Amino acid sequence: MSSRPIAAGPVHEALAGLPLVDHHCHGVVTADLDPAAFQSLITEGDAWPESGITPFDTPVGVAIRRHCAPVLDLPRHAPAAEYLARRAELGWREVNRRFLADAGTEVFCVDTGYAPGRLTTPAELAAAAGRPPTAAYEVVRLEAVAEAVAAAGVEPDEYARAFVTAMGEAIAERNVVAVKSVAAYRTGFDLDPHRPSDGDVTEAARRWLAGGSADGAASTADKKPHDPRRLDDPVLVRHLLWTAVDLGLPLQLHTGFGDNDIRMHRADPAHLTDWLHLTSGAIPVLLLHCWPYQRQAGYLSAVFEQVYLDVGLTLHHVGPARARAVLEEALEVTPFRKLLYSSDAYGVAEFFQLGALAFRYGLASLLQDRVDADELSVPDALRIVEWTGCDNARRVYGLPPKDSA
Repeated sequence: MSSRPIAAGPVHEALAGLPLVDHHCHGVVTADLDPAAFQSLITEGDAWPESGITPFDTPVGVAIRRHCAPVLDLPRHAPAAEYLARRAELGWREVNRRFLADAGTEVFCVDTGYAPGRLTTPAELAAAAGRPPTAAYEVVRLEAVAEAVAAAGVEPDEYARAFVTAMGEAIAERNVVAVKSVAAYRTGFDLDPHRPSDGDVTEAARRWLAGGSADGAASTADKKPHDPRRLDDPVLVRHLLWTAVDLGLPLQLHTGFGDNDIRMHRADPAHLTDWLHLTSGAIPVLLLHCWPYQRQAGYLSAVFEQVYLDVGLTLHHVGPARARAVLEEALEVTPFRKLLYSSDAYGVAEFFQLGALAFRYGLASLLQDRVDADELSVPDALRIVEWTGCDNARRVYGLPPKDSA
């Protein structure tokens, strides 16, 4: 199958057959996509239809044509028009089934907090993968719950209590294993690390609920008009992060690479250092994606017991050709029990398959070369394979052991 590493050796063989735990992903679209819609989903930028620049002429676009085309019974490097035509011919159900099955993932931890259109639920995602016993769990996005509380109507002095109540209900009613924040998008991480006072939260909620924004609060203020529904007040974002500590579940934090809503210099996880000191040991903190800050994330994982990381979103965007380079930097100082696998696949099922392929091939190439150079024993390399591909995530999120999943 196309998602199996294209090389020989015990490490490649182990990764090729390893059922993965995808600790951070999203649903996929449940509709057929026209060419423009598909292309908009394979880029973190905007689509530029009048420019002559297409997302197929990028590293991720080339990787799709090379590595995803065979899953649709097309030759490697199939032209974009042929790829899109074949995708339309098969229909979204068959396309999703093929790519999800080919990824070889047996556990999905699904962020359900961003769904501007109809996406698969966690249960639907697991069913489409068709690899029993496939399991799916939910990751609750803090900002989405807070914005729902505001939309339902709440007084400023009741906001904090209502938010905590809503989070508790969401966790109790769903199969939740973690919470997530997109603070990197809303304010960046260069925040006052201390817990805000009750009075500060009430005053910030008063501004937000009235449709205002604190001076300098929105990291995206010059991108588009302020959206009064968007939680981007730094006091309220700090309140979200400290509420996550109180909830006691693992906290996922988007860091680094994302769409142009981010101010990249403020999404460096090193800005979290003082907050990590204040919350030391309270909850696991999962730094998602990280590029180009994978080295900073690795440093944080080496000096803070509670910090873990992945390079998920990065891998399918750089493709298998550069996955090893990113993983090498991520693993320069990172403890081997701290790196997790994720795809961060969203919208198109290709990213589940491509992310898995890039991870398998990149990590296998890196570890096998170290074995061949006698810098790593085969047993150590195989332990690292199991840890990063599945066991680290099972331990952090309290998932059932592999044999009982």
